[in-house]
Amino acid sequence: MAMTTKERLSAQFTLRPAATAPELMAESTATALSAVSGEVDVFDIDPQIADTAALLDATDLPPATSANCVLVAGSRGGEERIAACMVLANTRADVNKRVKKLLDVRKASFLPLERAVNESGMEYGGIGPIGLPENYRVLIDSRVAEADELIIGSGIRGSKLLLSGSALASLPGAEVIEDLANEIG
Repeated sequence: MAMTTKERLSAQFTLRPAATAPELMAESTATALSAVSGEVDVFDIDPQIADTAALLDATDLPPATSANCVLVAGSRGGEERIAACMVLANTRADVNKRVKKLLDVRKASFLPLERAVNESGMEYGGIGPIGLPENYRVLIDSRVAEADELIIGSGIRGSKLLLSGSALASLPGAEVIEDLANEIG
């Protein structure tokens, strides 16, 4: 029988219940963790492998085991609208069609890096949906919500979180969206 993602990660890293290791997360992530229903583990990583492709190479895990958080913004009538889009690593957020329509904006684009880091209180390469500002919508691709085990950002480059898609979808205000992302390739 094939090993689970958790079993494979446990062979390389020390997984701990995230609630017992707030020092391994951004402060906002650690604070917001109690809003997640379900088990959430955290594990230390070398910050050099924080980017998804590097982590997957280092762990020999497939892209469908990791979800990326993409911050997208647009405005309508002078009102800015921001969303955190959670998509599997083997997909790309459909920013120009699906996200733009969901935000009800004329043009949607990625939130500038410096602004994303400053507003989230998280490090680039570690941004995740848990602990983002309350005015950010959290849009979760249905494939992410259906996953048994997912690796996501902890808010810092030196660790990652492991949880189920349903736990992620339990975030207050999270919206599960069909076809939020397109397959890559």
